[in-house]
Amino acid sequence: MITDERLLRACLGHFATGVTVVTCEVDGVPHGATVNAFTAVSLDPALVLVSLHRRSRAGRHLAGRPFTVNVLGEDQRDLAERFAGRRAEAPPRWAPRPRAGLAPRLAGSLATLSCTPWAAYDGGDHVLFVGRVEEAEYREGGRPLLFYEGGFRGLRAPHRIGISSSGRVRRPRAVEPSDRR
Repeated sequence: MITDERLLRACLGHFATGVTVVTCEVDGVPHGATVNAFTAVSLDPALVLVSLHRRSRAGRHLAGRPFTVNVLGEDQRDLAERFAGRRAEAPPRWAPRPRAGLAPRLAGSLATLSCTPWAAYDGGDHVLFVGRVEEAEYREGGRPLLFYEGGFRGLRAPHRIGISSSGRVRRPRAVEPSDRR
């Protein structure tokens, strides 16, 4: 078993992830935490998973409560930093809830998945919270905020490949400065 935590963190940091803020409500007060350990689990039933450190305040708050996964766009880096505890400028804007009993949602998120608790599992120093998706929304045209090598990043425009009239894929080629007209 690997025991070098720094090496493990460096290796895991080479896997780009999306950035989410997981929100819940405790005694009528909204709480949230920036989380990049998020994944889909199942489509039927609709289940998602978030992983939170077991000693974190967010992990304690989430236990047994409805939660919302707010998928952040490039334009929401300030929210990622705020809910990671790095800075606290303007308070977040909250979106109307789709229905009573669900957790708060952040306005402007690329997508929101409002969940009820399904299960929680031991994951070493983390707890794996599985939620059943009760409501989901997304907005068109946004670009995701990513986390890679310990920092927030944007997504570059995708490379386009062409399809010829015969159906063959034309791979893009590098354009040399002398080729430009």
